[in-house]
Amino acid sequence: MTAVLIAPIVACEVGFWCLLGAGLVARYAMRLPRTSAVLLAGAPVLDLVLSIASVLDLRSGSAAGAAHGLAAAYIGFSVGFGSATLRWADQRFAHRFADGPPPERPPRYGQPRARYEWRLWRRALLGRTVACGLLGLAIVAVGDAGRTAHLAGWVNGLTAAC
Repeated sequence: MTAVLIAPIVACEVGFWCLLGAGLVARYAMRLPRTSAVLLAGAPVLDLVLSIASVLDLRSGSAAGAAHGLAAAYIGFSVGFGSATLRWADQRFAHRFADGPPPERPPRYGQPRARYEWRLWRRALLGRTVACGLLGLAIVAVGDAGRTAHLAGWVNGLTAAC
């Protein structure tokens, strides 16, 4: 893996959870809804930071590797499941610390469960599409099949996962 790109991936993951926690504390414990909104809106900015780090690493001449594929998958997951993750955390935080209603539970049986599972699959498909789009853009932007061969394997793996 490209060691240069591992640090931004880890920093973005840690940053996401820190922004999420700070945003929920601001919303429920400190009663600062605007501050909370700004903090929570910062989460997608981390995806932009990771994209820029990945592009800069590729433009510096390094061969695309697992770290670049992981960065694309991370961004795809963030796009596909980011809002659901925020909603999941918000419900649990509100219930635990702000006397909110119990968190929603997914349906257990029948058509409601099937609709729930299809929604999750659509989110996964969106994340896969974003990740594969980013990988495809990287392959085209670099223009060197030798340096980007590893990314095609990520496209195949992400496609098989959906």
